[in-house]
Amino acid sequence: MTPVFLIGCGYVGQRVARRLQANGHVVTALARSDESHALLRAQGLQAVQGDLDTPASLTALPMQGAMVYYFAPPPSSGTTDPRMRNFLNAIASASRPARIVLISTSGVYGDCHGEWVTEDRPPQPIAKRAHRRLDAELTLSVWGDTHHVPVVILRVPGIYGPGRLPEHRLRAGEPVLCEAESPWSNRVHIEDLVRACLAAGECGHTNTVYNVSDGHPTTMTDYFNRVADVLGLKRPPQITLAQARAELSEGMQTYLAESKRLDNRRMREELGVEPRYPDLPQGLAASVATDADGSSA
Repeated sequence: MTPVFLIGCGYVGQRVARRLQANGHVVTALARSDESHALLRAQGLQAVQGDLDTPASLTALPMQGAMVYYFAPPPSSGTTDPRMRNFLNAIASASRPARIVLISTSGVYGDCHGEWVTEDRPPQPIAKRAHRRLDAELTLSVWGDTHHVPVVILRVPGIYGPGRLPEHRLRAGEPVLCEAESPWSNRVHIEDLVRACLAAGECGHTNTVYNVSDGHPTTMTDYFNRVADVLGLKRPPQITLAQARAELSEGMQTYLAESKRLDNRRMREELGVEPRYPDLPQGLAASVATDADGSSA
């Protein structure tokens, strides 16, 4: 069975790893520190120590014939992703992986004024974090073409699921934009994202981009209201766009400056991933139920 190498073992990576292990794969993950190395080993994963910010540490990556899932985020500043370059440089003279699946962001499309967006739409990122993600996409795509390694890119919007709901923000009473001024936003339940990741590794078309979403966008305000309702909390106060520009963080304002609706037909038709949680009512109910019984998605 194809060996798997995982770069970035957080909320998404851990769930992908568990699913792959259940399917009989041997999964190795990159560990940045002694502590993360021990944690990964405790989860039954093989671990190789290395730091994407320190190229000299990336000398023993087991790439030969491996399916690589790259989930590590870019640095928190700048407009490029040197971590991706460090990784690719480390394996440039080593054995080649069988395929690389990259999680990127739908933010690379920028503001689409509420239009439906397919993967054929040219990226026009606004936020610096989206510029960094697009740089990672382009760097990896060029490298894959040059070295004849298949690359699949997943453009992902907001991820939610068990343990990943904005409960703290709601309890703090932080405001949201009034519904009438709130832009379109997109989401995907963690369970459906994991399924898309596995499908991308197994049958995703080479050098292809896939939008991964539930296919039923709403507004950010609607999302927070629904989360509050399902958690039995008070709905957040609403403010105008003018107030938001004065009160909300710069990071939150960049999300409010973009409006798009993701078309997920390619995901459904080519990857064969029909969302199990196609809308917020179903996805949030499952998220809360899973939290309550202590299991995971």
